[in-house]
Amino acid sequence: QVRLVESGGGLVQPGGSLSLSCAVSGVSLDVYPIAWFRQAPGKEREGILCFKPGDGTTYYVDSVKDRFTYSRDNAVNTVYLHMSSLQPEDTGVYYCAAGSITNNAAAYSYWGQGTQVTVSS
Repeated sequence: QVRLVESGGGLVQPGGSLSLSCAVSGVSLDVYPIAWFRQAPGKEREGILCFKPGDGTTYYVDSVKDRFTYSRDNAVNTVYLHMSSLQPEDTGVYYCAAGSITNNAAAYSYWGQGTQVTVSS
């Protein structure tokens, strides 16, 4: 069974950096795409980054473009989200998800429990 576990959230100062991990079990990252979402209070869950297996590129939503990057380590079946120049509006619960290749949350079958990221002085 597919299982995803996020870690690495916490409190960071504006302008700071933070990296999140998503440990994946049950599938191989060689063939199974993983996406990142976030949800702020009172807002819809937003797809922020996904790897496009068809052409090998990474999609970034405009709000995180040039600030967030995506990497993976297939040897340990872990996906990473590296965040820099963090702003208060980046605050929210961050999730990794599997089971689709879109940025529509309703299309995903598997979710982690989420990890809280708070950007505040």
